[in-house]
Amino acid sequence: MSVDVMNEKVKELRELRRMWEDLATEIASIEEELKDHMDWCGMDMLLGMDWNITWKSVASSRLDTAALKKALPDVVERFTKTTTCRRFCVA
Repeated sequence: MSVDVMNEKVKELRELRRMWEDLATEIASIEEELKDHMDWCGMDMLLGMDWNITWKSVASSRLDTAALKKALPDVVERFTKTTTCRRFCVA
C-alpha cells in the first residue's frame, strides 16, 4: 500500500472515530433521558409498540484481586496466567 493510500486510510479512520465519538455522546444523552423518565415514573420496564426498555439493578460478585494479592500473594502467583495480545493504535 502506498504512502498516499495509507494517509487517506488514516484520515478516513480518524474521521470515522470522531463520528463514532459524537454518536456515542448522543446515545449516552438519550439513554440518560430515558433512565431519568423511568426513575421519575418509578418503573424498571417500559413497553412500546415494537420495543421494550429495562433498567434494573443486577447483583454480581467479583473477585477482589487486590485484597487477594495482599492476603495470599503465593496463591495469586500460582494461579496467574500471562497472555499476549496485539494492540492496534493510531495516533
